[in-house]
Amino acid sequence: MTTITRVEPQVYRVPIERPVITSFGVMRDRPALFVRVVDADGAEGWGEVWCNFPSVGAEHRARLIIETLAPMLVGKDWNEPADAYRHLTACTEVLAIQSGEPGPIAQAIAGMDLALWDLFARRAGIPLHRYLGGTPVEDLPVYASGLNADEPEKLAKRKHEEGYRRFKLKVGFGREKDIRNLRVLRETFGGETPIMIDANQAWDVETAIAMAQACAPFRPAWLEEPVRADVPVSQWAELSRLSPIPLAAGENIRGEAGFEDAIASMGLAFLQPDIGKWGGITACLGICRKAVSSGLVYCPHWLGGGIGLVASLHLLAAVGGEGSLEIDANPNPLREIHLEQLGILREGRIAIPAGPGLGVLPRIEEIARYRVTIR
Repeated sequence: MTTITRVEPQVYRVPIERPVITSFGVMRDRPALFVRVVDADGAEGWGEVWCNFPSVGAEHRARLIIETLAPMLVGKDWNEPADAYRHLTACTEVLAIQSGEPGPIAQAIAGMDLALWDLFARRAGIPLHRYLGGTPVEDLPVYASGLNADEPEKLAKRKHEEGYRRFKLKVGFGREKDIRNLRVLRETFGGETPIMIDANQAWDVETAIAMAQACAPFRPAWLEEPVRADVPVSQWAELSRLSPIPLAAGENIRGEAGFEDAIASMGLAFLQPDIGKWGGITACLGICRKAVSSGLVYCPHWLGGGIGLVASLHLLAAVGGEGSLEIDANPNPLREIHLEQLGILREGRIAIPAGPGLGVLPRIEEIARYRVTIR
């Protein structure tokens, strides 16, 4: 049993020269909301909250933790992280409805859940993936994501030099540009290199079918979120039936019922929950294991700082299967200070930390200049 004495959200923002562009919005800086939890013995754990959108998302979610969620956690005894997750979720269900903010509340809870799992695994003295019941794993495959629409081959070449062997291209910027970019990537890396495409919910079903057929000759490994996540399951199933490219989705699904439908009825080949957006490890662990046992490939979604990325790596190792870890290809010191602790990539694979818990710690002094005061 563990008594939590402190919950500390930390907001960071890094200016960037080149915005990160998706089909639905633009990131003009790189935010991160890290969460530190401390117990009565002084042990600590770290988590991360998804906060990329809207532009004030990190500060808002930090206030949710300080004013609403932390008081529900501090001073109480917890047998395991799942108990705290269920308590926080149950206590905020009506608030989420009343405020119209089920997403931000779920994301703040998810980040706290990650911190608790790190804390408990550190106290047990074993790596997080082993604490979750996984078998020993030394490394896992990764892919470089976030290749923007303007000459993505240049960034992809640099990432290839760093050791990446799989790439994900953003599409949804018009048929001509999308096809041009996919063609150039295929010409650059040859026919055997896995290349995925991500539309970020840009199309309706009819357009998605047409674009899937247009992209198919370039053999993408998957087509991610071609339509909105809230399109009826029957339309997802129809799209799956007509698409020559396997479908991937999951980062914008919330709730166990939604994931049950995704696994059973949407026709997906790849499931991509984001543990900082909803569910943390507590809710996503069982969902991901069910997906793998049902024949889907679990590939964690992540676009943020390094704490959530390393937690995603451990969850992937614990769940198993043929999935690979998403690593954003765009510069972000809030990710890189953690990623570099894992060592260099070797032929598209990255080592899993052998230390207790996440096996990495934020180097707070190195990113202090990016920290934002929470008002």
